[in-house]
Amino acid sequence: MRTDPITLQVLRNHCRAAAESMATTLYRTAHSTFVKETEDFTIQILDVRGKTCAVPLDLGATWYPGVDYEAAIALVPGGYQPGDIAMTNDPYAGNLATHTPDLHLWKPVFHAGELIAYAAGHIHNTDVGGAVPASVSRTLTEVHQEGIRVPPSKLFSAGVLDEGLRRLMLNNVRVPEQNWGDLKALIAAVNTGERRILDLVSRFGARTFTDGLADLLDYAEAQARAVIASLPDGEYVFDDYCDEDGANGDPLRLHLALRIRGDSAELDFTGTDPQTLSAMNVPTGGHPRHTLILVGVYYVLSTLSPGILLNFGTTRPFTCILPEGSVVNPRFPAAVGIRSLTCARLRSVVFGAFVQAAPERMPAAPAGSSTIVNLAAEDPRTGRRAIAAVAPIVGGGGGMPHRDGTDGSGADAAYLKNSPVEVTEAEAPIRVLRYGLMPETGGAGETRGGLATVLEFTTDAPEARVTARNRDRSIFRAWGILGGLPGAPSTFHLNPETDRERDLRNTDLVQLAPGDVLRIVSPGGGGRGDPFRRDPARVLRDVRAGRIGGEAAERDYGVVLRGGEVDDLATVTLRAARRPRSGFDFGPERRAHEAIWPAAAYAHMAEIMGQIPVNWRNLAKKAFFHAMSARRETMPLEQQLDAVLADLTARHPSLHAKPRSPR
Repeated sequence: MRTDPITLQVLRNHCRAAAESMATTLYRTAHSTFVKETEDFTIQILDVRGKTCAVPLDLGATWYPGVDYEAAIALVPGGYQPGDIAMTNDPYAGNLATHTPDLHLWKPVFHAGELIAYAAGHIHNTDVGGAVPASVSRTLTEVHQEGIRVPPSKLFSAGVLDEGLRRLMLNNVRVPEQNWGDLKALIAAVNTGERRILDLVSRFGARTFTDGLADLLDYAEAQARAVIASLPDGEYVFDDYCDEDGANGDPLRLHLALRIRGDSAELDFTGTDPQTLSAMNVPTGGHPRHTLILVGVYYVLSTLSPGILLNFGTTRPFTCILPEGSVVNPRFPAAVGIRSLTCARLRSVVFGAFVQAAPERMPAAPAGSSTIVNLAAEDPRTGRRAIAAVAPIVGGGGGMPHRDGTDGSGADAAYLKNSPVEVTEAEAPIRVLRYGLMPETGGAGETRGGLATVLEFTTDAPEARVTARNRDRSIFRAWGILGGLPGAPSTFHLNPETDRERDLRNTDLVQLAPGDVLRIVSPGGGGRGDPFRRDPARVLRDVRAGRIGGEAAERDYGVVLRGGEVDDLATVTLRAARRPRSGFDFGPERRAHEAIWPAAAYAHMAEIMGQIPVNWRNLAKKAFFHAMSARRETMPLEQQLDAVLADLTARHPSLHAKPRSPR
């Protein structure tokens, strides 16, 4: 350490305060609901190499404490001078922006003519043009359909706005005044960051400040290594699934082998499904410490060591293996707009691996799906076209070692703040009919999973279009651990409980007629521990509060109620008649899927995928899934898949499958 410990702690708090000041400037001056209410933005203070050293803890999204700007900073031509502000939203330039709606800015901060830091941040634009309102849908197949892309470029040069670049961006979006309003708020935030950084230099001195930033990275690394070292060495393998790899597609499997060795860890995603022909790909560029891959790690470290310092140094003990051409490292021009859906499942995979390493310290799976609802329509009240975020529909947290999972908005999605109904109805031509918690959706457990959120709304606007991105967990549930039950799946219905009802499942584009009603129910969190060990008094309280019904109390918890009270004798008798539960519970849907697709079949398919060109892998996967659905029980799994590959190669000579190495 170049800085004494006391000074370092003081500097740590001052840097966080500077980041909080930047974030406050942003959300108090932003225009769109999704930034000023939901707070889908991030703020960073970077060192001279572009590594994140400080972030706010109470404002904005929690995905980017370890984000690395270095490659994007280097792509801006001409170097930097005071007054410059650079930007990008290109997911394939510098491994920084992760889908086109996310616009990143960074401003170099100079002292006495020397570059000493950067003030940076990003906002999620409600729309950046492209094929659909709000710019993202799983139905899109390439990034060119997802709106305008700006490579790392200077928006301001020596304090002068590039008016041509501004006009180009705003001419390609659906609500330019909203985008420009949010961008001005982010510009104000990085300007605030510059002032706060120079204040710190004035207080501590330039050398102490820059040395302190380096020491904060080292300090965060040391804390992360201490947490890893507290876990048993070993390999912990875990799989989880997105419901489908595209519209009406096959399940998308994410496979992780977590290897803990001393105070370091490797996250190997070899065996994960290939990149998709939908927008579910995660653009990492193969960066071994990409922040999107490590979001789950940030949560695990904070769970195991509350108060841990989070910055780029946190990522150093971790190495990620991200096979090229897989969904976690797609090739250009794969669409990436719905990468947050896949990222939710990535977090689930990371959580599941760490549960095996520290089962007594970890919670069950959170809901794992956050439906972001946007509406595009002409507002009958104003005659103007509106594109507005309605609300994020977030599910419950998983049951914890010390308490039930948070209801409605728990765990890794809690940063997405709900929009007040009054604000939503003022900015979008809708009327909210129901908004609250959905009973009997949290997984039963000794500590219960958090309840789901339900939103129901209608519109009188003609030709209204709704995008409901990140729809998932309609099939595969948030899993329970240590004998806990999984949470309830998500549901999505048009005109529920009428003769015009439609089950939309994971549809993310819906055309509404005036008077139509949409109802969205998020997934529930998984339960933790055998539910028959839950205190009957707590079960009774849940029944009285409307969280569960009397039938669920008896079926899931073994608690018999008579006349609104616990029948102690009947409860003891019922519980004694059932064998104790343990381990993971993934739900009947996953058990049915894995009866057809056991681990050995997936492993063999992954081996084959690694031997054929990337652009053939989706076709091959579909062929494999079709064959497995009609599998002949007498033929071994490997032979069946090999036969499919042989047939594909015969019918498509350009596939050019590489020869398999001998076993």
